[in-house]
Amino acid sequence: MPDLKALKEEYATVLEELMNPELIANWEKFQEFSKRKNNLEKILKKTEELEELTNQIEENEGILSSQEDKELAVLAQQELVVQREKIKGIEKELQELTKKGAEQFPAALVMEIRAGTGGEEAALFAKDLHEMYVKYAISKGWSSRVLNLNETDIAGLKEVSLEIEGEDAFEKLRFEGGVHRVQRIPVTEKAGRVHTSTASLAILPKPKYEELQISPNDILLEFYNSSGPGGQNVNKRKTAVRVTYLPTKLVVTSQTSRSQEKNKEFAMALLSAKLLEQKEKTEEKEFSKERKAQIGWAKRAEKIRTYNFPQDRLTDHRIEKSWHGLEKILSGNLDPVIGALQEFQNSQK
Repeated sequence: MPDLKALKEEYATVLEELMNPELIANWEKFQEFSKRKNNLEKILKKTEELEELTNQIEENEGILSSQEDKELAVLAQQELVVQREKIKGIEKELQELTKKGAEQFPAALVMEIRAGTGGEEAALFAKDLHEMYVKYAISKGWSSRVLNLNETDIAGLKEVSLEIEGEDAFEKLRFEGGVHRVQRIPVTEKAGRVHTSTASLAILPKPKYEELQISPNDILLEFYNSSGPGGQNVNKRKTAVRVTYLPTKLVVTSQTSRSQEKNKEFAMALLSAKLLEQKEKTEEKEFSKERKAQIGWAKRAEKIRTYNFPQDRLTDHRIEKSWHGLEKILSGNLDPVIGALQEFQNSQK
């Protein structure tokens, strides 16, 4: 059982830090303390439940050992079975909460969705995925903002990059990267045939300021007119931003906002996430085979999921599990799918 006294002392310290007005100026530090506070509250609640159940078990064991009242002893025996099962469940939850508190997940992530094979249908599917993840983020209370977006003539998406921030956002979405496949009759199909199209998705952790600092001398900023579907200019002012990271020639763009300054901010957020991804890929070579296998789940080339509309079924090929009710899933009800992925991943550790 975790040390309740020590947990309460740490909780009091965290609360005191959160009351410090100077902490507000350091947003990333404030988020770290807020996440730790929420985690400690859950651990404290479960530890108190565990302590109470332990006391109840001791009382029932005392009744059994005394043998004074047979009817009471039967009830005590029945309660003990239930209480011991509850203890197992709480201990498992505590183990996960303690592990989560030790793991330092990024506070935010950048999600990239790109249309793959399938022409306009692939672009419409990319749009469906984008809307699904935005709705899921809203349901979890996370914030999201579009960093860059490139539409097609019929309102599909060639590509979109969005930043998602919130408690557990990276932890829940980190296994969503890979190739998503859709099987359905496209709106552009006149003969009623089922087509197969794809969209690729990548999850990039957003680095903290101290993790990755970009020198102004290493970037080239260019400004140009924003363009809409078909390539026509949609803004007379040069608000779109192109950033080139000179050491590696990596290029990112943003034209989402009408503000040049906002687009610059979005482009830099996108650039920092991509640079951190490159850094992590280099470091992967030093990791164990087991760790490589886990990271492999996020590789863009891997087919991870199929959305089969004729059969109203979503299948995740990594865990060989399916769910029905595609309309509900695409409306943001992703918890069953994401929960199954997390459970499988935890069972591999």
